[in-house]
Amino acid sequence: MRTLLAVIIFISFLAGACHSGKSGSQASDKTISQDSLTGVATLDTIKIENDELEYEIIILEIGFNQWLVSQPPMNYWSLNVLEQRNRAYVFEWNQRAANPTAWNPNLYNQFIDYEPTIRYGLEVNYMLYMYFEFFQEKYRQRL
Repeated sequence: MRTLLAVIIFISFLAGACHSGKSGSQASDKTISQDSLTGVATLDTIKIENDELEYEIIILEIGFNQWLVSQPPMNYWSLNVLEQRNRAYVFEWNQRAANPTAWNPNLYNQFIDYEPTIRYGLEVNYMLYMYFEFFQEKYRQRL
């Protein structure tokens, strides 16, 4: 269920990104805010958005926030490297979502609409990449 929430949020972000005519490199004044939601378990919430709300990514996953602080900083990889890795991860993710009998349908129950021609910017690509890395580690999956 936690993965479902994260995937739904990813899908919402990526689907919304296709509605914009501007590229991520044109976006300015992006902010990062962190909150905690309460419920049965505490979910880490990380939201990245720009002022125009062109592109937004929200990650709801237990432990992600704590894991993220121990990872390399955002400027560790170039935007080009992050985009290449995200394209590969999204492709593999969508292949698994398309074949639920071969993969755990609870993990890959939604497609991710990541358009390679759109420049989402460094922050969004970094967070998406870091989520994929977290997902692989937490659920022992190789994308």
